[in-house]
Amino acid sequence: MKLPAFLTHSLARPLIALVLLLAVAALSVPGFLHLEIKDGHLYGSLVDIVHRAVPLMLVALGLTLVIATRGIDISVGAIVAIAGTVAAMLVGTHGVLVAFGAAMAAALVCGLWNGLLVATLGLQPIIATLILMVAGRGLAQLLTDGQILTIYEPQSFFWLGGGYLLGLPVSVFVLATVAGLTGLLMRRTALGLFIESVGINPVASRLAGVPTLAVMLFVYLYSSFGAGLAGLMITSNIKSADANNAGLLLELDAILAVT
Repeated sequence: MKLPAFLTHSLARPLIALVLLLAVAALSVPGFLHLEIKDGHLYGSLVDIVHRAVPLMLVALGLTLVIATRGIDISVGAIVAIAGTVAAMLVGTHGVLVAFGAAMAAALVCGLWNGLLVATLGLQPIIATLILMVAGRGLAQLLTDGQILTIYEPQSFFWLGGGYLLGLPVSVFVLATVAGLTGLLMRRTALGLFIESVGINPVASRLAGVPTLAVMLFVYLYSSFGAGLAGLMITSNIKSADANNAGLLLELDAILAVT
């Protein structure tokens, strides 16, 4: 018997599993699917779940490109801690824009480091990113002197992780923007084709003229970009930077989400 076309789609089984999971939760937890508007904001269990899962989804989106090239990045949790720490250290004295910019710059430097180790030195991705996984969190702890940095102002810093826009958490719009950007990149640009080509056969791709080294550098930069955003969001939401626990083991959840 031939299955309907929609059941053969790669997203069919995950979506069916999600629907079944939501159905079980709705039957087990009274009011699980209930949504209501208070003070112009949408509230409910589903909104809370999505809001709390945004950092994980941002990391997973960046990691998707790395895994598409048959690589891996287990340093994303440490990059989350570094980005959050840099932002917390600067926001009180230099303002939100400088703090955000410096945090993202620090994350991208980490991505560049990973990419150089993998693309130019030829290290196995899991070994190359293990270095930053260990050393990166240590660096974040060194910057904070092992303490939790609490942020009291400016209030605009908390908008990214805890603010609302059009009744929904700002984090949802950030996620939608990054997801849309990733989708366009992978399906509407030559770079997306290059990434898939390198993942299928890096040797043949190089011989065919694909800039393999540049592609490898880009995917690790993009992975660190997602992790940096996640670090900013976590720090903004909890109003502090905890280098010991921010992003701890997040890489395992992200790898599971991607695969």
